[in-house]
Amino acid sequence: GEIIPQGAKNEVLQIICATLLTSEEVIVSNIPDILDVNNLIQLMRNMGVTVAKTSVDTYSFKAENVDLAYLESDEFLKKCSSLRGSVMLIGPMIARFGKALISKPGGDKIGRRRLDTHFLGIQKLGASFNYDAVNGVFKITASHLKGTYMLLDEASVTGTANIIMTAVLATGVTTIYNAACEPYIQQLCRMLNRMGARIEGIASM
Repeated sequence: GEIIPQGAKNEVLQIICATLLTSEEVIVSNIPDILDVNNLIQLMRNMGVTVAKTSVDTYSFKAENVDLAYLESDEFLKKCSSLRGSVMLIGPMIARFGKALISKPGGDKIGRRRLDTHFLGIQKLGASFNYDAVNGVFKITASHLKGTYMLLDEASVTGTANIIMTAVLATGVTTIYNAACEPYIQQLCRMLNRMGARIEGIASM
């Protein structure tokens, strides 16, 4: 017989976040029907993204009228804190809207999972970070993102994804050394290239 493997959760979380980079419709197939993915899809709806389920595993996303006020609400921040993958919203939101608020992401308790790589890389592109320790909220702003060279201190998969999603709308060229090269990153880069980005060296690390 035959089996068709379902899409990887970590890959699809990145790809769904990347749909925020454009106001045009993006269609994603082979989306797994699992809780984290469904929660992110619902969060996208709450953010004002038009989401339609076109088949059992295919969705369309159209981020034409994103509700920027909702992105600063307590409800949004609370939902982010319960969804680990929400950290990958930072890159697209900074790249397209110039600002992002996000609470410390939660998720499975599997040990320390640092966010330094995300923040340092996005800072090198021109963003500023402020942390509200009382509420556990990161506030990131950027008036102008500019391409640069950077050496990541660790080959973080989600960190690389966030930096790539930030860089595709920055002015100039960004070169990332010690980037993660897992299949999740390769698929994200191929999708972004289909959306109009120019990414070279996919899987080269």
